[in-house]
Amino acid sequence: MVELLRTENGISFLRTPSENFETIPDFPWGPNFVDLDGLSMHYIDEGARDAPVALLLHGMPTWSYLYRSAIPELLAAGYRCVAPDHIGFGKSDKPTDPGYYDIARHTANLDRLIRTLDLRNITLFVQDWGGPTGLAQYAAMPQRFERLVIMNTWLHHDAYEYSDGIRNWIAQNSPGGLFRDNVPARFLWGTLMAVGTGRAAPKDTLFRSLNGQEPHYSPEADLVRRAYDAPFAGLGDDGLAGTRRFPMCIPLIDPVSGDAERQQETFATVNATNLPVHFIWGTQDAVFTEAWGRQWHSLIAHSTWDSLPDAAHFPQDTHGADIARLVVRYAR
Repeated sequence: MVELLRTENGISFLRTPSENFETIPDFPWGPNFVDLDGLSMHYIDEGARDAPVALLLHGMPTWSYLYRSAIPELLAAGYRCVAPDHIGFGKSDKPTDPGYYDIARHTANLDRLIRTLDLRNITLFVQDWGGPTGLAQYAAMPQRFERLVIMNTWLHHDAYEYSDGIRNWIAQNSPGGLFRDNVPARFLWGTLMAVGTGRAAPKDTLFRSLNGQEPHYSPEADLVRRAYDAPFAGLGDDGLAGTRRFPMCIPLIDPVSGDAERQQETFATVNATNLPVHFIWGTQDAVFTEAWGRQWHSLIAHSTWDSLPDAAHFPQDTHGADIARLVVRYAR
């Protein structure tokens, strides 16, 4: 049984046992942790300390494992790879109070990590919630950054049109929604990642779990499922507070928790940047569509565009090595 812990300032949290991660393949890097007022935030830190930094940021419901095939390519090209897990995700501690989690807090945690490690010469990789939380770092301290890599994400602004995929995601994760109250937690995030990366079919997995049956996975899908379930296995529903909150922070329904005002300011700052900007987009994404990605690309005249036609919302998971090679080529 996982023990409920508490920080000195009264935040209750759960800590995933290290044994949960011992059998994950293709993830050989040792853990590092930074203390955030009594909470441990995990990050990978590989490569020479004086090398240019690849800062690799994830969203929901993933963790640094998302970049497992990009990291070897970037290390071989001479980068120092730093890949943190948001608090509530991966090997980081998991506060049980949903009120802990908002986008301003996630953004502040990343700020502290960057400053604690004194990261400079950063090539920033962002996707999903990594976009709002990560691009805000560039807006706040641009002198630390030298290149932006933008994948399947967004920044809230007045003209942004939220897709049907985003609206459905909110509904599915709201009280009474399919993923919030109907799919058993033990079948949830890992299964969604197996489905979302095209390794498993909903009829064989999610639909079976809804009917009280055991899901069916191919060997490859099961490896991925277990890796994305590992951060939450054995923690119960309290350990899912961070994942439950992210959909409810989308500014469409909660501008305050979604840090909407800063997102809009960051959008303007990013669009005015002189840094190299590379859009690399999984074009099968129904959440952040190709049309939106191309629209954003058009606002930054000097930016590049690369389509990944057989990738969806999580291009790093399925095309991590390809993404890394593209960025290395641009940086030469």
